[in-house]
Formats: sequence, C-alpha cells, structure tokens
Amino acid sequence: MSKKTEHIFVQLLEENQNIVHKICRLYTNDQDAHNDLFQEITIQLWKAYPKFRGDAKFSTWMYRVALNTAITLYRKSKRSVKTQEFENVAFKIKAQEYDDTEEKQLSVMYAAIKQLNDIDKALVFLYLEDKNYTEISDTLGITEVNARVKMNRIKKKLKSILNP
Repeated sequence: MSKKTEHIFVQLLEENQNIVHKICRLYTNDQDAHNDLFQEITIQLWKAYPKFRGDAKFSTWMYRVALNTAITLYRKSKRSVKTQEFENVAFKIKAQEYDDTEEKQLSVMYAAIKQLNDIDKALVFLYLEDKNYTEISDTLGITEVNARVKMNRIKKKLKSILNP
C-alpha cells in the first residue's frame, strides 16, 4: 500500500477510533481484553481497507468490520475462560460531591445489553449511537424493516430484564 493510502487510513482511524472503543467496551470485560480486541479490530480494518470502495461512509464500513470482528472473537471466547467484570476493575476517583448515579445506570444498562445475543447487542449499540435505521440496516446487512422490528422486540426484552 502507498504511503498516501496508509496516511489516509491512519487519519480516518484516529478520527473514528471511539467507535472501536465503544464496541470493545460492549464485547469485553476487562482492560486487557479491551486492548486486545481494539488491536484485532485495527488489524482487520487495515487488512480490509484496500477493499473499501467508498460506497458507504467510512464510519459505517468501520462499524461493520469492527462489529463482525468483535462478534467473531466473542463467539470464540465463549468457549474459553471467563474474565473479570470490567466495572469492578475500573479506577474511580472518590470525591465528596461525586454522583455515580449515571455510572450505575450505565452499568445496569451494559449488564442488560450483555444478556442479548450478538446481533441484538450490535443493533442496540448502533441505536444508542443515534444511527438511523437505514445506517443500522446497512451496517448489519439486514433490511430496514427487520432492524425496526428487532429493535422493538429488544426494547421489550430489555424492559423485562430491567423491570422484572
């Protein structure tokens, strides 16, 4: 690959790396696993970049590659040793005025989302990223109608998990 192409890829990756970090948070339980998944997604993006035609936005293509990589590795890891929960390891600054309500809500939400199957997790993630159903369907390779129906079912399922 040319230096110009390499430079463009690195620039696009840097601009959109939060996408990868969010996916890593969703599919991993600790910082080491997060770092490993981030590295693997980056490698897969680099390998696939020559095939990126620009038909979709780079971020949409990146979501697809990153989610497919995470799902593939997540399924493989289900056959291996369970890791420690990420939230139990995360460093927290203790302060008197610190309000952890939002953090607790996010933790509960992530725990509920982790109970979903791989595709449903990806759909919820994209929905929470404010992607419209057209972008969600393009990223996941499903129809827009299917994405809407699945999201409605997931919302009901999450409500039943969060409010038993």
